[in-house]
Amino acid sequence: MARVRGYRELLELGVPRQRLRDRVTDGRIAIVSRGVYGPAVNDHIDHLRAVLLRLPGDVVLSHQSAAALYGFAVIGAERVHVTFPAGMAKPRIRGVTAHESALPVTAVQHPFGVRCAPPARVAVDLARSYRRPDALATLDAALRARLCTADELADEALLHHGLRGVRHARDLVPLADAGAECRQESHLRLLLIDGRLPVPATQVWVSGPSGESGYRLDLAYEERKVGIEYDGRSHTDRSRLAADRRRMNWLAQSGWTMRYFTATDLYQFPASVIESIAAALGRR
Repeated sequence: MARVRGYRELLELGVPRQRLRDRVTDGRIAIVSRGVYGPAVNDHIDHLRAVLLRLPGDVVLSHQSAAALYGFAVIGAERVHVTFPAGMAKPRIRGVTAHESALPVTAVQHPFGVRCAPPARVAVDLARSYRRPDALATLDAALRARLCTADELADEALLHHGLRGVRHARDLVPLADAGAECRQESHLRLLLIDGRLPVPATQVWVSGPSGESGYRLDLAYEERKVGIEYDGRSHTDRSRLAADRRRMNWLAQSGWTMRYFTATDLYQFPASVIESIAAALGRR
């Protein structure tokens, strides 16, 4: 049988009710969601397909669930998120969060056979609902996944005109950068921008004085040779610590002023982060 099928579909295919019950009893197939059957060993994708089989065809996977399926979720979600058209009765399924949308979902995508809102729509919907740091992190991640362009994000944000949260989402789209490699790097970049510092470049390769290959920096002001890195790793490993020291020494010898920040710096002492970078840049 296919990965998942609804009860009525199975009956229409000629599967007798008793045989279906027997196969569930002996473990050859499983009830993936109410009224939907699939392999005895099913996965998350099967579960998503099963949920959507229980819903009308114009309901799509959206928000965190769609972002996770596309590969650019910055915040996880235990519940399944779907979007349904305005005027439709709100779907009520355990474990499912349904979002009513006044804006029709067009250009529906089908990653892994699951009907989803398109990536730009998902990114903007999330950016409208998140606070600024995670809104930018989501837009960055959507660009990094190469599933939409900055122009598509801008066009999508315009379509959401007048909806809650669209103003800050629209303002963040020009700042979105595919170079951010993690949520914290996006947060750090936005902290500097909101601190009235110049916008730093992302993922900058640094070469030595003689042109030898060097290192890649998370964020950098190339003209001032100021580099910034978010450090979320453990440095208990001696070989890693030795490599980090070689890297720091090489950058210093190449004329770079480096600043390294941890989650504690970023989230507990943000003003100190801004002051440190401002000092390195020679700014008040």
